[in-house]
Amino acid sequence: MSRPLPEPQALRFEANAPRFKTYILGNAQLECLASDIRWIEGLLWMGDWNALLFEDLPRDRTLLWREDTGVSVWRQPSDYANGLARDRQGRVLACSHRGRAIDRIEHDGSVTRLVDRFEGKRLNAPNDIVVKSDGTVWFTDPLYGILNDYEGGRQPSEQPPALYRFDPRNGSLRAMSRDFDGPNGLAFSPDERRLYVAETGDQRRPDPVQVLRVFDVSEDGTALSNLRDFHKVEPGYTDGLAVDEDGNVWASAEDGVHCLSPEGERLGRLFMPALVSNLCFGGSPYRNRLFVGCSHALYAVFLNRRGARWPS
Repeated sequence: MSRPLPEPQALRFEANAPRFKTYILGNAQLECLASDIRWIEGLLWMGDWNALLFEDLPRDRTLLWREDTGVSVWRQPSDYANGLARDRQGRVLACSHRGRAIDRIEHDGSVTRLVDRFEGKRLNAPNDIVVKSDGTVWFTDPLYGILNDYEGGRQPSEQPPALYRFDPRNGSLRAMSRDFDGPNGLAFSPDERRLYVAETGDQRRPDPVQVLRVFDVSEDGTALSNLRDFHKVEPGYTDGLAVDEDGNVWASAEDGVHCLSPEGERLGRLFMPALVSNLCFGGSPYRNRLFVGCSHALYAVFLNRRGARWPS
């Protein structure tokens, strides 16, 4: 990260629907904020810190970026953390590949292990995580983090991939769906009546199923129904997701970030310098800056959009 960063550049985009042009700010450039990262995951905006947390996953460390000071190491080792979220008390939750668990980093820096087993068997490698407004913690548990030694260490799987709901109020863990080969990124719609989940498939197969899917969420938030395909991103597939104030889904792709309407129509796309792994909305006070993990570098661009949910 000591090398000079690339100069800001004009944002390249394609509008597939007229309104997408209104999302772009003509005088806002695409900026590279950090480089020399092995693989970026877990982007999380920390509003009260005015900072971004993200993972340099293969190096087993969580990095922190601030506008005035740049990048520093926030936590190392991170237990090969992947997805990050924040609970209702402002504590960071982390998906641990090495520990095969969900950890909570307390305000004093100590770590509390929340869950690492389901029905007596170890989880695989929790990947992405979101916290609902009722405080429940939802996360995906594919096999990716235990299939090789690059992102946590090869270990045997004890159960199939799944989507889980953890309730910290009583410690209960429920498997909400096992209808995935490789559940990955996830995000709620602004009204929390939908849950989007990226299916990135069993990548050991020559033709893995790779499609963005969506559930309906029950009114009390305890059940999912009507699983269906929402959109197939091409080229590549969707890993990370972010949702804006109008319910548009911003999905990672091989060529950049695709913006999808709530009906599943591609409104447009932002072209990025490399394969996009993950993304999030952030920036204070409006949360109108899109942070994008481009494989080995962190980029950001201001948009005429706001993220769906305000920082804790």
